[in-house]
Amino acid sequence: MDYRQLIAEAIHTELQDHLELNEINLLLEKPKHAEHGDIAFPTFQLAKLLRQNPAQIASELGDKVTSPLISKTEVVGPYINFYLNKESVSQAVINEVIVDKGNYGNLSIGNGGNVPIDMSSPNIAKPMSMGHLRSTVIGNALSNILEKVDFSPIRINHLGDWGTQFGKLITAYKKWGSEEVVKAEPIKELLRLYVKFHDEAENDPELEDEGRAWFRRLEEGNEEAVAIWKWFREESLKEFENVYKRLNIAFDSYNGEAFYNDKMATVVDLLDEHKLLTVDQGAHIVNLDKYDLNPALIRKSDGATLYMTRDLAAALYRRDNYDFSQSLYVVGQEQANHFKQLKAVLKELGFDWSDDIHHIPFGLITKDGKKLSTRKGKVVLLEEVLNEATALALQQIEEKNPDLPNKERVAEQVGVGAVVFHDLKNDRLNNFDFTIEEVVQFEGETGPYVQYTRARAMSIMRKAGIHGVSPSEQHALSDEYSWEVVKLLHDYPKTIKRAYENYEPSIIAKHAIQLAQAFNRFYANVRVLDEHPEKEARLALVFAITEVLKEDLRILGVQTPDEM
Repeated sequence: MDYRQLIAEAIHTELQDHLELNEINLLLEKPKHAEHGDIAFPTFQLAKLLRQNPAQIASELGDKVTSPLISKTEVVGPYINFYLNKESVSQAVINEVIVDKGNYGNLSIGNGGNVPIDMSSPNIAKPMSMGHLRSTVIGNALSNILEKVDFSPIRINHLGDWGTQFGKLITAYKKWGSEEVVKAEPIKELLRLYVKFHDEAENDPELEDEGRAWFRRLEEGNEEAVAIWKWFREESLKEFENVYKRLNIAFDSYNGEAFYNDKMATVVDLLDEHKLLTVDQGAHIVNLDKYDLNPALIRKSDGATLYMTRDLAAALYRRDNYDFSQSLYVVGQEQANHFKQLKAVLKELGFDWSDDIHHIPFGLITKDGKKLSTRKGKVVLLEEVLNEATALALQQIEEKNPDLPNKERVAEQVGVGAVVFHDLKNDRLNNFDFTIEEVVQFEGETGPYVQYTRARAMSIMRKAGIHGVSPSEQHALSDEYSWEVVKLLHDYPKTIKRAYENYEPSIIAKHAIQLAQAFNRFYANVRVLDEHPEKEARLALVFAITEVLKEDLRILGVQTPDEM
């Protein structure tokens, strides 16, 4: 039920000779203050058409627009303010949620189209840091939003598993490493070796040459180099999987940079066929002046290919294999120019589907206002942050509800959920500073607050002895507190659509916070469990809240314990 659309249709009945239905829909506004009604229609645009002043038009039109959904119409100057019939709307909305449950808000936009999502993409032989959190959780939430609007997301972990750094790491391992130590603590030891290499190279530049030499051997298929590289990759994936399991994220593909090694020659040949390659100081480039972009560097003077060559190969592979409707790259905003170049080169090759490629940029996480760096070893490990958040959650559960069954499991859901939610409630383009104590709070605009609110609603259902609710004509409500909740439930499909159109998970997180806050106001002011003519309707509303909050959190990748 879309009451905005129904009001637009009622207005259109009176104005069909002057405005189209979609024009009326676009003019409808939500008043800033609830006392000015639920929907407002400004009449300024009609002044020229009807040759009357807007206030006069509003006065005459306000008396004519009628609908069973409208309980009252009030004209204020050039605005017609419509007050909706709370009983009719609440009954329809609550019943719709009861019937659809977790499918409430599903939309048929994507027609099942494939959408590969390039996300997470850590470098092997390095730990997953807080720097990887954003791409991982934003990509996962976008995948869930896309599913909600009927696309088929394909989660791709484009691993950083190739490049000169692996020659450097092999050098470091052979000079200072030990097989036993690497086997005992693979990523920790590989990070130590990586940092040591760069420290030593500052005083011994020849180390860089050794690193490049080992990478050349790796490229040439040297047996020892390949064996060490494969071992580093396998150990890294095991550790990454532990983190992904805790984040409840699974990937459809781990094809990383190395996967495209044998596909880059085809790209270079294709660019050559289209006479797009020019030589500049020995390097091969594609001139992009007409796009107002710097040249795209395809092959260095020593013949080595680059990120651009690899990403072109990946784009072609994904198009051929997935026949995608869209292709998303969830990568930091500092890479914006790279993706503009990527799309421009594909466009020069005549591939109009390059318009379906979208870079989804995001801001930085900082700690104490400073960017995190791996090379100098100043890295905040994601797993350690999740451990600390879980410990803080357990501490608060012990204080609030020491007899809670499965305390450790709930603490994991709350701690990990807190970290994920905190990231996603921020507009993705914003930078933010991370302080764990602020993140794992049961009060304020946090994940634990939303989880706790839903658990509280579940507790009300248990106290009432209700495990499920059926649609009913008794689900009409009229008080102001339930009305605020109903409006948020009603707007949910539009919220999903907006989150999809803007590739913005924070829209879902903000909806969850607003719904949790509205429910808590409702519960503080309306005695849900008291015997009352509206008791059944109030409990039905509580049930609807549990379903939509659960779905909000599921989309964000946050779990929902029934008890906290």
